[in-house]
Amino acid sequence: MRKPRDFDAELKSLEDKTRDLKARKVQQLGELVISTGADALSADELAGALIVLAETKDAGKREAWAKRGAAFFQGRSRRPASAPDRDTGGAATQPGGAPSASCGAGAA
Repeated sequence: MRKPRDFDAELKSLEDKTRDLKARKVQQLGELVISTGADALSADELAGALIVLAETKDAGKREAWAKRGAAFFQGRSRRPASAPDRDTGGAATQPGGAPSASCGAGAA
């Protein structure tokens, strides 16, 4: 006789995986904001820009943005950070070395 499936355990496992994927997505979005330099913008400016992007239906603009994004990921910006910049304890730094004023403020 076959062992019955434990649907509760399977559901719990799927919920855990979903939570982990959502957390990873938020982490990656934050890393993207920092790596593009967009962390220098205020939360209001960044939200406004993202709203405009999401509302844009012009295929030409979207394609141009996609090409620029692909170039960003393939270009020099994908180099690993130097050792001193790698772990800043979650605080992003500006090119001058000062912590970003908007880092972590309303990012999620």
